[in-house]
Amino acid sequence: MNERSWNAGQLSFDEIGYWTEIKLDIVKDYAKEYSTILAKKPFQYAYIDGFAGSGVHLSRDTQEFVLGSPLNALKIKPPFHEYFLVDLDGDKVEQLRSFPEIKDRPEVHVIHGNCNQVLLEEVFPKVKFEDYRRALCVLDPYGLQLNWEVIEVAGRMKSIEIFLNFPIMDMNRNALWRKPELASQEGRVRMTAFWGNESWLNAAYQQQTTLFGDDEAIKLGNKQVVDAFSDRLKKVAGFKYVPEPIPMRNSMNAVIYYLFFASQQPVASTIVDYIFKKYQNRGA
Repeated sequence: MNERSWNAGQLSFDEIGYWTEIKLDIVKDYAKEYSTILAKKPFQYAYIDGFAGSGVHLSRDTQEFVLGSPLNALKIKPPFHEYFLVDLDGDKVEQLRSFPEIKDRPEVHVIHGNCNQVLLEEVFPKVKFEDYRRALCVLDPYGLQLNWEVIEVAGRMKSIEIFLNFPIMDMNRNALWRKPELASQEGRVRMTAFWGNESWLNAAYQQQTTLFGDDEAIKLGNKQVVDAFSDRLKKVAGFKYVPEPIPMRNSMNAVIYYLFFASQQPVASTIVDYIFKKYQNRGA
């Protein structure tokens, strides 16, 4: 798809960078494998996107149109049995609903709302393990808009695998300051909601005694924070397999977020680990 083959009309598009395109390819590659495997089993399986967006993006590098993860998922064969596409932005929801791939397809549910509420109340109850339901869920917030409860419920249900955007740059800007007490109350509250409790302080800071005998919080690096969150996915949310996440970078080569994957199945972890390694050494 290129800019000359798309009738943009009055539609609007988010401009995305190289690593966002990589992320879309990673999710698409795994979704194909997931659907191929699940199609051979006695399950009904769904694709869930908590931050679905408008359906199509504009590449910053090439100025060509790039399909978003929902439209990529809708093209996968064999198809998922159901699709739940959620977004808080009403304009993006209406644009997503306008695509031919979605119109008049009863198995595609485009939902306008906050995924922190919609997923827990409307979507996750439809993919219960005991009902022989399974789901692949993409949680790609723009920053610290996701609540830990969504992640934990997905893990404890045993029926849901997740891709998760861990927004380390937003965390550093809004909560993980060199001196944590100087960060805004709003940033700290958002960080706690994403993390699930205030144990992020222990993950991000180490207490050290100064020459004057005072205790001082020393900020740790991204790796310590990421490792601690990986442990939470396994020990608190109950996901059995969490491969090493892949860092996603901006044009300055700074890490803006880490893409996590979490599952109950060893084969899923093996496949994602292979996909991550395939993409992680590509330069911007």
